[in-house]
Amino acid sequence: MLSHKKKTLLAALSYLSSIAILLSFMYWFLKNEGFSESNFLIAGTLVLVLASGWGYIIAAHLLAPKAELDANLSHLSTEILHELNIPLSTIRANSTMLKKRVTDDERSLQRLNRIEAASVRLERLYKELAYSIKKELQPVEKEKLLLEPLLRERIETFKAFGRNRFSLNAGEMLINIDKIGFEKMIDNLLMNAMKYSPKESLIKVTLEENVLKITDEGIGMDETQLLRVYERYYQSDSKQEGQGIGLALVKAYCDDEGIEIQIVSKKGEGTTVSLNLEKVHVY
Repeated sequence: MLSHKKKTLLAALSYLSSIAILLSFMYWFLKNEGFSESNFLIAGTLVLVLASGWGYIIAAHLLAPKAELDANLSHLSTEILHELNIPLSTIRANSTMLKKRVTDDERSLQRLNRIEAASVRLERLYKELAYSIKKELQPVEKEKLLLEPLLRERIETFKAFGRNRFSLNAGEMLINIDKIGFEKMIDNLLMNAMKYSPKESLIKVTLEENVLKITDEGIGMDETQLLRVYERYYQSDSKQEGQGIGLALVKAYCDDEGIEIQIVSKKGEGTTVSLNLEKVHVY
């Protein structure tokens, strides 16, 4: 079964071919009947009518169903996200109320804190799902944000795992991005740095001029692995958990935003991921 892109390409080629045929007919008609204002108007009108009719047929059978499908998907996803948000809000509200009442039971407070932390992670996943659906259907609005607070917030999230140490030196930089997409990219890079690094090792996040660097002291990669690092479902270490799509998603986001990404790594020494933020930097 042909994909929508292939169908669109075939339709475009078919339309161009039909226009070429009509123009050839117009040339033949004028050549045989002689060029005059009336003959030109007759041939031109015929070409326009046939071209418009063929264009309408293509639009009606190719573009209209796609637009209807997008509208239906948008409506369905909005309803699903709304239904997901209701129980999530209920969990958070009730856990907050219970924490206010349970003040002298340490074990119960710990359990409520875990429930609250889990609900925060669920809310994060909910926002990322909403972002992914919205991005597929329409452009995502960008916003101007300070880089350092955004990075600090993401690092604090990973510090909660109690696994690695982090250092942050990002100075002051204003960037124009879609917040959730940028955060997802940073999360993927920080997760990779943690996953392939020893416990308690340091992960450094630094900004040098317009280049953001994330450096770990992990297992690193050789040249062969670096060549395949952006391949979807590829993992340099098959023993690690994951689907092997993190860096593929990072690369796709960087390409969309005009962020140049470079990875330097050495087996047994660690990896540095560099992101050139020149094109998203607001001066």
